[in-house]
Amino acid sequence: MKHTIKIKIYYEDTDCGGVIYYANYLRYLERARTEYMESCGLSLKKIKDKGIQFVVRHVDIEYLLPGYYSDTIIVETTVEKAEKLRIVFVNNIINESTMKIMAKSKTTLICINNNFKPVRIPLEISEKIVNQHI
Repeated sequence: MKHTIKIKIYYEDTDCGGVIYYANYLRYLERARTEYMESCGLSLKKIKDKGIQFVVRHVDIEYLLPGYYSDTIIVETTVEKAEKLRIVFVNNIINESTMKIMAKSKTTLICINNNFKPVRIPLEISEKIVNQHI
């Protein structure tokens, strides 16, 4: 299952050339992952309060087309894998007016404890992700 969010591009999102600054895509991906988790009934704050959290281990982004001030983008999120210690998210970032893919990404998150040591994803979390979205 695909989860989608829409994001309006503001002037602050662009560089001196008037296009979306490349590093801002990381912010959009983070927002999309957070919304995805919440759509599964998972609150990242409540998870952190229980002593675990998810951190980005690796990101691959392929930039295909520029986005501009006042565009609206759609960020599609799916889970490619949910394993013992990690979750792999796949995203397409699409220009809403043209429906063309602007960027593609794959992000690997690992589950860690408060001491920043990798830990197994709790069953109640992985079940929600797997049952609702894979």
